[in-house]
Amino acid sequence: MRNLPIGKAFTLMECGPVILVTTHDGTRDNIMTISWTMVLDFAGGFALTTGAWNHSYAALTQTKECVIAIPTIDLLDKVVGVGTCSGTDTDKFEKFRLTRAKAKQVRPPLIRECLANLECRVRDVIEDHNIVILETVAAHIDPTRKERRLIHAIGDGTFVVDGRRYDRREMMKSKLPSGV
Repeated sequence: MRNLPIGKAFTLMECGPVILVTTHDGTRDNIMTISWTMVLDFAGGFALTTGAWNHSYAALTQTKECVIAIPTIDLLDKVVGVGTCSGTDTDKFEKFRLTRAKAKQVRPPLIRECLANLECRVRDVIEDHNIVILETVAAHIDPTRKERRLIHAIGDGTFVVDGRRYDRREMMKSKLPSGV
């Protein structure tokens, strides 16, 4: 084994798929790309890492709502594009030709091109670590979408996608909470 700089350790523990987060600041919609996410529970609790450096952060913390849109690999260039420009001077829906769809429980829009969309409310913000705790209030999936491979960021500008699935549900049945 060789030494790895501590600043690169995070590249070994990628935490979840890259997501798009929509917000609405009272005037307009915005989208941000987030790669640091975490599942908190079986009831739709999630956390994401972001902070004041992100234009959407103010809308997220003030309105206390957002949509987590889950893109697939066919959207990779749009996902990267959204993450490399600012919503202060760019309408990202228009620039990246993404379609707004009306949410049922929150004001920020769903993104029609994504595999799934989770309408969320902010439950807490842990400012010391830039962690936003979310509670899902509605969930939507496109069952007709053929592409289902999710994008995972390595952290150095490279990405991997989900691959082959291995079914071990039967083996784990006694260990999973009911309803999962």
